[in-house]
Amino acid sequence: MRSRDRFLALARGQAIDRLPFVLHWEPWPQTLTRWKAEGMRGDDDWHSLFGFDPYFQILDVQLGIHPKFESTLLRDEGDAVVFRDEHGVIKRDWKRSMSMPQFLEFPVTDWKSWEEHKARFNPDSPGRFPNDWKRRAKEAEDSESLAGISLYPYGFCGGARTMMGAEAYLLACALEPELIDDINRTLFHLWKVLWSRIFEEVRVDHVFMWEDMAGKQGSLISPAMFRRFLAPYYTELCGLARAHGVAMVSVDSDGLMHELTGLFLETGVRIIMPYEVQAGNDVGAMLTAHPGLIAFGGMDKRCMAGDTSAMDRELGRVRTLLPSRRFVPYPDHLIPADVSWTNYQYFVWRWKELIGKKA
Repeated sequence: MRSRDRFLALARGQAIDRLPFVLHWEPWPQTLTRWKAEGMRGDDDWHSLFGFDPYFQILDVQLGIHPKFESTLLRDEGDAVVFRDEHGVIKRDWKRSMSMPQFLEFPVTDWKSWEEHKARFNPDSPGRFPNDWKRRAKEAEDSESLAGISLYPYGFCGGARTMMGAEAYLLACALEPELIDDINRTLFHLWKVLWSRIFEEVRVDHVFMWEDMAGKQGSLISPAMFRRFLAPYYTELCGLARAHGVAMVSVDSDGLMHELTGLFLETGVRIIMPYEVQAGNDVGAMLTAHPGLIAFGGMDKRCMAGDTSAMDRELGRVRTLLPSRRFVPYPDHLIPADVSWTNYQYFVWRWKELIGKKA
């Protein structure tokens, strides 16, 4: 089967020859530096050597903030830099660290700043579609990869959180719900207008949403808040996607997704990723509890920092989940720098063998 056909058959519950063999997360830059020192020859050997299946290509449409802020260096602090990113967020980032940046200031702090920021989410803003849109759409139609549209870093929690910061967003859900409603209505209108045009002009296989709305303790918001602030918009957009033949609507969120999985499935989302093992996710339990779920990810990246027996144990655990045909396994986040090039190669070759890809 072609890779695209395999994914679509899996999403529709049809027979497939084998599960997809894809890598969603890249290595950290520091990991690549280590691997090159340990003998990796080409810049893309970490991907090109292993024969991964074609995965998906993102249609180049501006689906979020537009125009974006100009990324600006505000000051150099020696070990760190402070800068404003394209979303208007001021961050401190350490020069030699793989950790997340420190978030210092956000563009939306109240109704006044939201009204100023809101103009950047107008679906009719010039330049949202590339000048060569028709050519790109045709290439997507002809590709073996899934044609996708990606909302990163946006969802109906992730959008407001990106503009406000997590703490301010959560407080606003409780104290200023009308502000969150207005942000979400604005994002919904933006996506409904743009998706409708895209769906009419090109075959779309996959819509990819981003939320990052959980930690090790579980969801950042309650089920009641989910149903208030997210569910109505997801339900309508999933319906729009289905009406245009889109087979795959996925949500990416780090953290423990046990509670959120069922809530997303209620709205029409079918695919959840990446089910981080270190956050406590049990993919097997989720697949059993939710027969409509397709899980992506769920392979503990930490095992690659151990010995071959540690990697074999993880691959053995994954093997027990494959008969469901509703699990696309891959490492559950970026590959850290404590993974050697030798270990990474061992793990990927064994993983490929496990999937049953021959070439």
